[in-house]
Amino acid sequence: MLEKALKGSKQYYGWIAALLAVVGVGFVCYLWQFQFGLGITGMSRDVSWGFYIAQFTFLVGVAASAVMVVLPYYLHNYKAFGRITILGEFLAVASVTMCILFIFVDLGQPTRVFNVLLHPTPNSVLFWDMIVLNGYLFLNIIIGWNVLEAERNNVAPPSWLKPLIYLSIPWAVSIHTVTAFLYCGLPGRGFWLTAILAPRFLSSAFAAGPAFLILLCMLVRKLTKFDPGKEQIQSLAKVVAYAICINVFFFLCEVFVVFYSRIPEHMDHLVYLFAGLHGHGALVPWMWASMILMGISIILLVNPKTRKNETTLIAACITVFIGTWIDKGLGMISGGFVPNPLHHVNEYVPTIPELAISIGVWATGFLVLTALFKIAVSIKEEVSGVS
Repeated sequence: MLEKALKGSKQYYGWIAALLAVVGVGFVCYLWQFQFGLGITGMSRDVSWGFYIAQFTFLVGVAASAVMVVLPYYLHNYKAFGRITILGEFLAVASVTMCILFIFVDLGQPTRVFNVLLHPTPNSVLFWDMIVLNGYLFLNIIIGWNVLEAERNNVAPPSWLKPLIYLSIPWAVSIHTVTAFLYCGLPGRGFWLTAILAPRFLSSAFAAGPAFLILLCMLVRKLTKFDPGKEQIQSLAKVVAYAICINVFFFLCEVFVVFYSRIPEHMDHLVYLFAGLHGHGALVPWMWASMILMGISIILLVNPKTRKNETTLIAACITVFIGTWIDKGLGMISGGFVPNPLHHVNEYVPTIPELAISIGVWATGFLVLTALFKIAVSIKEEVSGVS
């Protein structure tokens, strides 16, 4: 089936060439970082995790969201999702690929990744994060590929695949839960020291991931002869509506607890993010933009008229994706490090090389996603007899 990814129109090859060019620029910047060290980034002694880990955190959620189509289809026999389940699984593969690459570039010296394998430490959350990420990647590759091949041959998927499918459902929840434990397991960082962090991560994941999948489904419908289906898109839109409402509710719960308890080390982080602290407020406009965007998306998605209108649905999905990306891809990591435990403010701003490397990783993910979607859509068209 791999040959399907090598056939396409001039526009398809142009898109691939553009992605490869961006990947090339990112790789050149990475070689610079490899030679010079992480000193080319905006990270410091106070902020040891920056834009790379922030993108990793966000993309883990996008990957975990595949369970929102897998669970209804395989456990509740919701046949309508059969048209888009493979798209959700392949989105998870591309997302986890980017997650692993962001960890790779964040390590500085890439050989350090072997330390996790050569010196396994089961009492470390990082060890389990490596297990769940790689396990989820292989599960989705094996499940997606075999299900698609069975569909192409018009036969039932092999019976040995069913236990893996059932295993992938709790595994999807585990990848974001373990990621949350990485943060809330650090007692010196008050912003992350909350039992609700894992639920917050999952709610934002189940909003951003399906919202992005809706946008991809509409793009597939526009550019190909395969229609993912209106019912499927609307069902996903309801998932996004509920998830984004829960995500904002969880955030407001945090705000209440922090300011009602009046614990200074907890308050400082939120004050810094939304009002600035000691004259520093680089993230203030970003965080307010995130809240406004998520508020707009709630209005558009909860109202049935605007949710069923595909033009406003597209706008709602974009606002959900950008709003949650700002919240987790910028505020969640920086907000945990700034201010530091001594209440000193040492702001973090990603550098141009750091952004170039990050964009290169995103381009790599889109390259993987494009190839996988090209294969999946080509098989779908072949099976349905569309030429």
